[in-house]
Amino acid sequence: MPDTVAAAAARSGLLQEAVQQRWKIAGLMPSAGKGLSSAALVVSVLRGALPVAFAVAISTAVGRIPGAVAQGFGSAAGHRLLWGLSAAAVALLLQQVLEPVQTAIGEVLAQRVDGVMHDRLIAAALGSVDLAPLEDQKVLDLLEEATRELESAFRTPGSAFAGLVALVARYVQLAGFCVVAGALFSWLAAVGLAAVAVLFRIGQRGGLRRYARVIRAVTPTRREAAYLRDLAMGAPAAKEIRVFGLVEWLTARHRRVHRSAMEPVWRERRRIYLLPFLGYLAAGLLIVGATFAGLGRSAAHGHLSLAELALTAQAALAVVRLGDFYPEADTQTQYGMNAADAIARFERAMPAADAVRVPARPEAPVVAADSDRPPGLEFRKVVFRYPEREQPVLDGLDLRIEPGVCTALVGVNGAGKTTIVKLLARLYRPTAGSVLVDGTDIGALPVDQWRRRLAVIFQDFTRYEVSAADNIGFGAVEALDDRAAIRAAAERAGMLPVLDALPHGLDTVLSRQYPGGTDLSGGQWQRVALARALLALSRGASVLVLDEPTAALDIRAEAEFFARFRELTRGRTSLLISHRFSSVRHADRILVLEHGQVVESGSHDELVAAKGLYARLFALQADRFTDVVRTDEGSADVPRNR
Repeated sequence: MPDTVAAAAARSGLLQEAVQQRWKIAGLMPSAGKGLSSAALVVSVLRGALPVAFAVAISTAVGRIPGAVAQGFGSAAGHRLLWGLSAAAVALLLQQVLEPVQTAIGEVLAQRVDGVMHDRLIAAALGSVDLAPLEDQKVLDLLEEATRELESAFRTPGSAFAGLVALVARYVQLAGFCVVAGALFSWLAAVGLAAVAVLFRIGQRGGLRRYARVIRAVTPTRREAAYLRDLAMGAPAAKEIRVFGLVEWLTARHRRVHRSAMEPVWRERRRIYLLPFLGYLAAGLLIVGATFAGLGRSAAHGHLSLAELALTAQAALAVVRLGDFYPEADTQTQYGMNAADAIARFERAMPAADAVRVPARPEAPVVAADSDRPPGLEFRKVVFRYPEREQPVLDGLDLRIEPGVCTALVGVNGAGKTTIVKLLARLYRPTAGSVLVDGTDIGALPVDQWRRRLAVIFQDFTRYEVSAADNIGFGAVEALDDRAAIRAAAERAGMLPVLDALPHGLDTVLSRQYPGGTDLSGGQWQRVALARALLALSRGASVLVLDEPTAALDIRAEAEFFARFRELTRGRTSLLISHRFSSVRHADRILVLEHGQVVESGSHDELVAAKGLYARLFALQADRFTDVVRTDEGSADVPRNR
């Protein structure tokens, strides 16, 4: 008895879950458009009703054949036969016409819904003004899950909605054939046949839901197997796999991980589908057998004509077949909402835009964005700790960047240099302390207003796969259509001749992935990034920040870059971060960062004379560049950095 109660409770839970899932899918109608959704429902109802109409018409026509033959096709009986055949032909023709119509409408519905879902995901990902949520591994996992599910073919929310609409045809057809069986033979038999179909459907969908849970449980292992597969089949690791002799290891590892992921699935699949369906099959055979036995008895006693017997038998078989798996809807409606659920979880994990915007304090002075006077910047007692890390990266940092001068920031890796850039750009907020511009906390300024005052070249600046003009124009979005300003920025960065020589000039896409596209060298990309920053400066930005701007350049290209940099930024507030001391020696002021605090400050000559940390690190690097570089053509002295 307890097992029976538990099984009943489980079935009730599955049914409740199915109903809730259907409502969630139906709730996508506004995304698809009510007009198109209504049209799709009408088509689906017609597609469900037409097979019933065809069966009734053709069976009726068959029953009229003896009378038409006996009385002649020109008689009333012959005319009734022709009308029946005509009705059957029209029903059949409409079925053929409406099938591609429903498919086409379903595709449009799916595209509309999925388009809205993509917009939601992008809006959620871009909704936070800072980076903290997107560097939380749990949030990143949710984003990866939502993206993966949304890109699954035929398993998207749009396909779920289109599948739900297609299900209407199936259930209209089921109801229609039940009415035929009940009207011609027995309502009790009709209810029994409907029960068989519903029982099979519950078994199908319940098994599919349980199977989906098993699949979700092994997702991490399946992800590892997919990674190993892509690693083996992709180009990036091909050299090392062969040189390191990893072929056998990788093959064996993938086989082991794949089996560990799929064995629980195979095992549960047998348990989910095999045993329950033996029970469903036994119940179905019992009811269907009793129905057909009753049909035979009624026909034998003359209660059913031959045409009625044929129609009722068709209806009974159709009802039973309608309890089968629906390829156009079942997988889609079961798995399609995974993406919508994942997007909803990601949206809940991301802070709303209003929640992360710090309102300006009434007493805060207004800082003019268009002022010609270069601003001064200050970090006052700033503490910053990354999420899920115990030790702060910055611990009570006091730092001042004087207006109109070039300040360089140096230090070993992990000292917190790039973190300072992110705090300055308001990609993070300090755990404690304040970042000030001319005495005003930047947290009191509208974030968009403050960022328009910054021209930043990040260490890992993005190489956008768009046109050269757009790559530069992103430095000041409002100038994207100002070709003259973009050309001027490219010219100041020393990049205009190179860009003009491209196949389509500034309209050339900077990626070989597109027809007519091309790629640039590391140094050329660096100049594009510089042009991007210079465009921002020309459009009102007053602070220039360069984070390891020459990491990809050789020594000569680096020297050329900084010669141009000093010329173009004279009189502007600028912050230069570099691990190369040759890059910072000409800065007006150099700050040495260690353990999240400024430990030395001064000009290059002053810091070298002090013989502190800067002097030691400078000497260490300078020794690397004092040798003579030998080449096949001869030798060339590399300039000393002393």
